[in-house]
Amino acid sequence: MSQEPDDVREAIAGELRLMDPCVRSSRSLTRELLDPQFTEVGASGRRWTYEEVLAALPEMDGATEDGPRYEPSGFTGVLLAPGLVHLTYETTLDGNRARRSSLWRRRGTAGTLRMYYHQATPVPPGSV
Repeated sequence: MSQEPDDVREAIAGELRLMDPCVRSSRSLTRELLDPQFTEVGASGRRWTYEEVLAALPEMDGATEDGPRYEPSGFTGVLLAPGLVHLTYETTLDGNRARRSSLWRRRGTAGTLRMYYHQATPVPPGSV
C-alpha cells in the first residue's frame, strides 16, 4: 500500500503551516517543522541555516497577522523515496512572486515529515 498521497499531503500541510503568521512568529512551532539539518537558499540568494532561520523568522515578512501574507498556489508533490517528498509551488507576497522547491524528510518510521531543504527563486514581473 503506497503512502505517497499521505506523505505529500503531510508535506503540503507543513508548508502551509510555515506560512501561517502564528507559526512564523513562534520559534517553538517552527522548530517542530524544520529538520535540524535544514538549509535554505532564499529569494535574495542568501543561504540560511537552521539556527539562522529560527532566529530571524519572527521578524521576516509574513510573520504578523496585520502584515502581508503568503498566497501559495500550484502545489505539486512527488514521493522520491520512502519518507522523502519534493514539493514545488509558487507564492505571492505583497505583489512579489517566487517559485519554491522544498524537500521534506521523515527520520525514523514513526517520525513526522520535516523540511530539510528549501529554495525560493524570484519571478520577474510579467513572467509566466
